[in-house]
Amino acid sequence: MSTSQRALWTRVVLGGIALGACATLAWSLDPEAGAATVSGAARTTIDRQVDADAQASLRRGRLIFRSATFGSEHFFGDVLRLHEAVAHVPPRTALAVGLKVDADAVPPRVLASANLDDPATTLALLRLNAVIGVRGVFDPAQSANGGLKSLGITCAFCHSTVDDSVAPGIGHRLDGWPNRDLNVGAIIGLSPNLQVVADRLETDLPTVRTVLASWGPGRFDASLFMDGKGLRPDGKTAAVLIPPAYGLAGVNLHTYTGWGSVPYWNAFVANLEMNGLGTFYDPRLADAAKFPLAAAHHLDDKRDAVDLVTDKLADLHFYQLALRAPVPPPGSFDPAAAARGRVLFAGKAACATCHVPPLYTDPGQNLHTAEEIGIDDFQAQRSPTGAYRTTPLKGAWSRAKGGYYHDGRFATLRDVVDHYDGFLHLGLTPEEKADLVEFLKSL
Repeated sequence: MSTSQRALWTRVVLGGIALGACATLAWSLDPEAGAATVSGAARTTIDRQVDADAQASLRRGRLIFRSATFGSEHFFGDVLRLHEAVAHVPPRTALAVGLKVDADAVPPRVLASANLDDPATTLALLRLNAVIGVRGVFDPAQSANGGLKSLGITCAFCHSTVDDSVAPGIGHRLDGWPNRDLNVGAIIGLSPNLQVVADRLETDLPTVRTVLASWGPGRFDASLFMDGKGLRPDGKTAAVLIPPAYGLAGVNLHTYTGWGSVPYWNAFVANLEMNGLGTFYDPRLADAAKFPLAAAHHLDDKRDAVDLVTDKLADLHFYQLALRAPVPPPGSFDPAAAARGRVLFAGKAACATCHVPPLYTDPGQNLHTAEEIGIDDFQAQRSPTGAYRTTPLKGAWSRAKGGYYHDGRFATLRDVVDHYDGFLHLGLTPEEKADLVEFLKSL
């Protein structure tokens, strides 16, 4: 073999080895290959362990989201004595204030024959853990209130609803969906002991009842026990719409005004809103000028002797990040118009400047001042950030009830588009606005 032939043969062999190595690497990195990698048993073992850990965390997180009360029975039951009122409320009344029934937790035969006008049915549903977000504590030796001696609430109380597949308010769970029917103010208002709320707010009972009654369906005021501002300067409620708990993977800050990340807000709510037993630290709440009630009650550094919150935050976070925004049902939007709207969204309408696909919020720091979005700063100034978060848009169709923006000031998506068209001087035609709305409905 000549020198030139030997060199050519060497190049062919080395090239074949290189191509084989590349193919091996591509196979080992191909997500479709799954566990059938060729990179060694140790890597496969790690992959399997990660998968097992992820599934276990998902199961624990789902259970926590649906069932963990974080010890809130101490407040809602032992202090507010809310169970004393609930025990005498028939299911029809409970459904009217937005409580939901998980049909999968009730035997079909029992569900079909249930008397919705009998308070005993409410107690039966609580025993089955079928009232979404509410957990009853029963004492078989107690005769008062049908044996119901206390109750607590879970994350699902505000952030789950049902598909109404059996009847309005009764059906399969929809975790992560905001319950825009839930009248939290009316439910708390049933408490036989609202004086404790008045004491915390440093006001009187009539004022407490006025504030709670002002909330209405689908609203809650998480800042009330921080700053005591029950009403806006214009006399309207200071409560905001209950936000979704879905579609948060990849999103930096949670809540309308970006108080913190998802696990931050879980800790905040479990400790300071649900009044669970745990540990919470945020030195920003020691600012007596901005948060007078939080500072007075030392909510900036809460440390209970028993902590029923902290060990649940990781799994709860994992489950919530797995809750994808719901896909719009077939026939709910015009595909051709939505396609035209997509072009407008990224172009003339400039929506994608902040609502960056596919997250449809700002990657990174997703906060903007009130001046940037053309609204007042009342709610923003109640938060540590002084700003508003760019709301992720996926699933917007599923939370139309109550309106859009933090306080529902825009009744429809068209109203939102009209606002930005005027504020940013976009010059959109009526047809372009209609197309843009169809695109938003398609997300």
